[in-house]
Amino acid sequence: MMGLGVGLIGSGYMGKCHALAWTSVATVFSGIERPLLIALADATDELAQKQARAFGFGRGTGDWRDLLADPAIDVISIAAPNQFHADMAVAALEAGKHVWCEKPMATSLEDATRMRDAAIRTGRTAILGYNYIQNPMIRHARTLIREGRIGDVNHIRLEMDEDFMADPASPFYWKSERDSGYGALDDFAVHPLSILSVLHGRITSLVADMAKPYQERPTRDGGRRLVENHDIAQALFTTEMGVSGVLMVNRSAWGRKGRIALQIFGSNGSILFDQERMNELQIYSTDDPLDLQGYRTILAAPPHPPYRQFIPAPGHGLGFNELKVIECHELLQAISGSRDTHVINFERGLEIERVVHAAAKSADSRKWVKL
Repeated sequence: MMGLGVGLIGSGYMGKCHALAWTSVATVFSGIERPLLIALADATDELAQKQARAFGFGRGTGDWRDLLADPAIDVISIAAPNQFHADMAVAALEAGKHVWCEKPMATSLEDATRMRDAAIRTGRTAILGYNYIQNPMIRHARTLIREGRIGDVNHIRLEMDEDFMADPASPFYWKSERDSGYGALDDFAVHPLSILSVLHGRITSLVADMAKPYQERPTRDGGRRLVENHDIAQALFTTEMGVSGVLMVNRSAWGRKGRIALQIFGSNGSILFDQERMNELQIYSTDDPLDLQGYRTILAAPPHPPYRQFIPAPGHGLGFNELKVIECHELLQAISGSRDTHVINFERGLEIERVVHAAAKSADSRKWVKL
């Protein structure tokens, strides 16, 4: 039996991650029919054909709409810039394709709602590329919280920092355009928010602020251009369970390379996680004897699913691309009808988008906003 036919839109960094996942998923997970890499679309025919050869797709095209008309394609990966997500996802769903769309969902709440509605209307599977929730350590943290290992959660701190926009001399590019979104809020904050959604639940109110460390950037032609969004954002929030929290994100944080830091405090202990040390989880428990109390470091190992699918030995570690392979497997399970999947579908993705837009509204009004 042949696997699903795959179409990929976009062959940049995230497009390559999707291609690696589609190529590896049947090797890593038993019982999966190997997907067929049918076609790749990019900005020009020349680029698409070149990348199709490199990624192992059967053909390349400069028009992403060609993928919609191909009956051999069952599912479409969308790894194009943010402002194109909505039109591409809705068109793919209406063409009867399943969709795997990179985050953020869309650049407006209206477009995100349109995407959610299209998924419901067509009955197709549609998920978003929140691969950090696939980390076995994040899954283990969820298990520890649900088992009550740290008691009742009473405070949560979420951070995400990188320094790829820290240099004021770095040229202006599309991530600084308003068309791409608010900036750090929807480029970064959505990731810790996705983790919050699987570990704890919904945000019900918040007050937020955004900052712009550099008002303008040089252009590649020697000019200057005003930066149109914000590289820093922060918020105080409360959740549906009455828990207080803090969210802080920064795309211009020198020295931070891939940091998503979680601190989850409970009545009987706490859990710490940092994506820069993604194969470790720390837990503190007041159940330990007084002379042994302190943070215990847990190394990712075969008992933490689905680590075993990749490596039979503890402590060897997974990476970013392995999380994408896990996400691809979860997508395939969802398409096959499984209800026990660990994904952010368009319905849950819309909840994250509502938080992002509420935070932007709060930053503008300087007031608390209820969701």
